Amino acid sequence: MAGTLVLEAITVLLALPVLSAVGGGLHWWSTLYCVGLALIMFLGAGMQRRPWAIPFNLLLQVALLLGGFIHLSILVIGVVFAAVWLFVLFLRADVKKRMEAGTLPSQRVSDV
Repeated sequence: MAGTLVLEAITVLLALPVLSAVGGGLHWWSTLYCVGLALIMFLGAGMQRRPWAIPFNLLLQVALLLGGFIHLSILVIGVVFAAVWLFVLFLRADVKKRMEAGTLPSQRVSDV
């Protein structure tokens, strides 16, 4: 999840040149929004062991989707990463279920 947040933050920062070229130029509020959101994502990547990390990650995702009011390109980034986060949460639930059942390959007893 930390890696996903870092990649998402880098992608948000890469939206700045797009906003300057096709978004009618950069404004102080759009720059502050993108840079601030990316900074919070970078900081959040280091907090993934906390019990509130998943709700925090989803809150950041909602904030990114709300960036669609700034420009459509930010909304597209938000939709793509919403799909990524849904997949990450699906994988997390699957691994957790397999751990509880004891069916992960690392949990099997070998005959060697």
